[in-house]
Amino acid sequence: MPKISEIMSTAVQVVEPQDTLRHAAQLMEDLDVGALPVCNGDRLVGMLTDRDITIRGVAAGLDPDQACASDVMTPQVHYCTSDQETQDVMRLMGEQQVRRLPVVDAQHRLVGIVALADLAV
Repeated sequence: MPKISEIMSTAVQVVEPQDTLRHAAQLMEDLDVGALPVCNGDRLVGMLTDRDITIRGVAAGLDPDQACASDVMTPQVHYCTSDQETQDVMRLMGEQQVRRLPVVDAQHRLVGIVALADLAV
């Protein structure tokens, strides 16, 4: 089985904790994605989904031009490392019911992202 480093995408768009919900939503629209890693510099600090923006943000009455990604993001992020076997990552994604996992290095810096579609190839 190949390692995650062989199939992950390294061109990952991120948002910063202080980015507004509107900025994050516009970036999601532009990229046609439903989730973005939240990074403080190159360190992964959370994940932000379209659902986070909608339910935790808009439905809760937050102003999308004032509220930040850090206000609604999920800070407990499931992730993998680039040296993990794809089989282990597929199992983790199934257990956690996620379609994408950020890939981090030993210092918890974001180095890529792997999606179910990457694993299916």
